Amino acid sequence: MEDCCLEPSAPSPLTHSWPLFERDQRFDLGHDFRWSGAALVDPSLDERMLAGRGLGVWECDLADSRLTWSFGVFDLFGLPRGAEVSRDEALGLYAEPSRAALERLRGHAIRHRRGFTLDVELRPADGGERWMRIVAAPVCVDYQPIRLHGFKRDVTDEYR
Repeated sequence: MEDCCLEPSAPSPLTHSWPLFERDQRFDLGHDFRWSGAALVDPSLDERMLAGRGLGVWECDLADSRLTWSFGVFDLFGLPRGAEVSRDEALGLYAEPSRAALERLRGHAIRHRRGFTLDVELRPADGGERWMRIVAAPVCVDYQPIRLHGFKRDVTDEYR
């Protein structure tokens, strides 16, 4: 078998994209994530339920690309908890093929108001390599996406 057949193909937007009405099943972690549009990141939830399991919740304000991360996301990226991180700085920690795939799916999600799921390869700031699953969906007001939010989970063991 040729080496090219062993590598996963680049994801297309429609392969990993899903309609917003599937959000509840895609985000099911046994917690009500308040789809009312309220902020998703809840530090008390994160400490009790998420960070110790390689999970974190996040959101990105589409007006200014400001990121809000729970402690679990900082841990995944190998960054100090609570550090100020710009979107560009975070993107710099993705392996290039993963960064490109994320940017394609993110653009598709915003344009078409769809959620997405994507596994990406990271180069955490504290060294090494890590695989992370991103599950994301836009939050819309009057049919206009105002932010993306979701969760990120360490799936490195699935890639060993």
